[in-house]
Amino acid sequence: MSDFPSTNPGLPPLTPRDRAANPAWVDRGYRSTARRGPRETLVAVPPLASVVPAPDFSDVVVTEIDADLTRNGRMNGEPLGERIIVAGRVIDEEGRPVGGTIIELWQANAAGRYRHPVDDHDAPLDPNFLGVGRCRTDAEGRYRFVTIRPGAYPWRNHPNAWRPAHLHFALFGHHFADRLVTQMYFPGDPLLGLDPIFLSVPEHARDRLVARFDLDLTVEGYALGYAFDFVLRGPAATPWESA
Repeated sequence: MSDFPSTNPGLPPLTPRDRAANPAWVDRGYRSTARRGPRETLVAVPPLASVVPAPDFSDVVVTEIDADLTRNGRMNGEPLGERIIVAGRVIDEEGRPVGGTIIELWQANAAGRYRHPVDDHDAPLDPNFLGVGRCRTDAEGRYRFVTIRPGAYPWRNHPNAWRPAHLHFALFGHHFADRLVTQMYFPGDPLLGLDPIFLSVPEHARDRLVARFDLDLTVEGYALGYAFDFVLRGPAATPWESA
């Protein structure tokens, strides 16, 4: 995974990401990193612009319903659970908007189960909820998803291990290797202080992964709103998954 290139033609290139805010390749508490983390010295990759042509996302069709997970998986009714709105901006370290970025979202349902063959959690699947969506940022870097608040689920990392409610996000840059992946958590979740994945992020950067309740984003009588910005680099950069 590489850094996003400059997204503002004519402006100075972006500085490298703050690696000190990202989780370590191998974290003692997060057991699976020991199996997938690199054991050898990392090798520098040449500039991607000279290796892989940049994809053009302008032709990718993204509709309003793609960003509404309460509608894009309906079979015979509404999905179960608490409706929420998650919205914010994608910006660089100077606060400049990053428009035209494709954002993917995937998550567990309200019972804490993913619609995926390997998820054997003893919790019900929701026939009206796929748990995936995508959108494209506008010229001001803004995005907005409507979805269902996910439930916590057991994950067998250690005895009585439960993952806090969270959303997975992937942002696509201008090259095929420019895919930044992160997670968003909810404020006040008592499981945050017990979760090795959340705790693998250096302490000074953990709050950057916790959304902020925002009454202005809330739709009266319909869904609560949460604000969450993606900052690509700089001292306030969003922590990104390293492996």
